[in-house]
Amino acid sequence: MKHTDKLVLRTVNQEGKCTVYVGGELDLESAVQMRAAMTPLIELTDCELILNLQELRYVDSTGIGILVSVLKARHAKEAPFAVTAVPPHIRKLFDMTGITPFLLKQA
Repeated sequence: MKHTDKLVLRTVNQEGKCTVYVGGELDLESAVQMRAAMTPLIELTDCELILNLQELRYVDSTGIGILVSVLKARHAKEAPFAVTAVPPHIRKLFDMTGITPFLLKQA
């Protein structure tokens, strides 16, 4: 992934966990990139899919929609999914939209 990209994704697979580090901006402009990265990972039901949002600066309704769609797809496959390291400004948005209890294990 180029560092000039608006959305920066880095995936680490180890010990039954697939962690995707999401940085930059997750919005309408970067939605295609995020969906393309998530689609094959949704199918990996033998590992826990973790999205680490520590470096995420911005998310809009399109980005939230992608997170919810990943959650629903993993739930339908009975595959583990977690969102971690949510920055306070992103957590506030999750709280306002009511998705915190669904995305975060300890809401």
